[in-house]
Amino acid sequence: MQPRNMSMSGVVDLAAVKAAGEAKAKAEQVRAEAARQGGSAAVAPSALVIDVDEAGFERDVLQRSAEVPVVLDFWAEWCEPCKQLGPLLERLAVEYNGRFLLAKIDVDANQMLMQQFGIQGIPAVFAVVAGQALPLFQGAVPEAQIRETLDQLIQIGEERFGLTGIVVDADASEGAAADRQPVTGPYDALLEAALSALDAGDLAGAVQAYKNVLADDPAHPEAKLGLAQAELLARVQDLDPAAVRRNAAENPADVTSQIAAADLDLVGGHVQDAFGRLVETVRRTAGEDRDAARLRLLELFEVIGADDPRVTAARQALARVLF
Repeated sequence: MQPRNMSMSGVVDLAAVKAAGEAKAKAEQVRAEAARQGGSAAVAPSALVIDVDEAGFERDVLQRSAEVPVVLDFWAEWCEPCKQLGPLLERLAVEYNGRFLLAKIDVDANQMLMQQFGIQGIPAVFAVVAGQALPLFQGAVPEAQIRETLDQLIQIGEERFGLTGIVVDADASEGAAADRQPVTGPYDALLEAALSALDAGDLAGAVQAYKNVLADDPAHPEAKLGLAQAELLARVQDLDPAAVRRNAAENPADVTSQIAAADLDLVGGHVQDAFGRLVETVRRTAGEDRDAARLRLLELFEVIGADDPRVTAARQALARVLF
């Protein structure tokens, strides 16, 4: 893919309109509230690069953009230029020492975000400043040009929106972190409570226990997997399997029936059948129906796990029918 530059003039133009003033006021309110609650804690350099999905976009990108410009790196495992640009952006995020936050978005797993940003090819890099999205560049561009773009972005963030960046804990290096005792928090008790609830058939209790963990640690892998599984079991526990499968067979265009049948497929161990059913549903639907089928498919991916080859194959199939 040949690099296609996206002019930074859009940043200046956007900052000149009325919405910029409103965004600045909102950003100031968010920072004032954070200060009232004790301010933002210093973060380790490793926290300057985060993985973002559709579920956490508002929290991890829109809300954070009130204190620091958030640079979005849209990438995919199969994209060769992404493998060159991604590590460069990660290195620059650490080098710029909290003046911007890098959010990496896997387009195969987050098709809706890709559509919302109107991305035609990857790698594609955007920024969000005080809740407003700005195109930066597309393709693997030279490092010098990236630095110039980032400098402009940071300057606009400071001058137009008063964004001061993230305080970085210089002592929180990877080596120093390794010497410290791990902080486990209350998770062991909460995870045990979730398992006990599952054993007792209390699916609502299990769901809530996992959500309690994720409220404190949104990326906790065991809690994410457990929540996906518990929610799946809760959805199917009152279904009549025979009726669901009959409705799905008789009404192939009914998205609700296909989604319910896919849940039953997965619970029954028919993973590829579940994925194939939803990919086909996405292919032949549009609008809200398509989004419902696609989002359920992403939820079922969480149940199986991103490293499973069946999930990889289904992601590729999903991408083919969407584009």
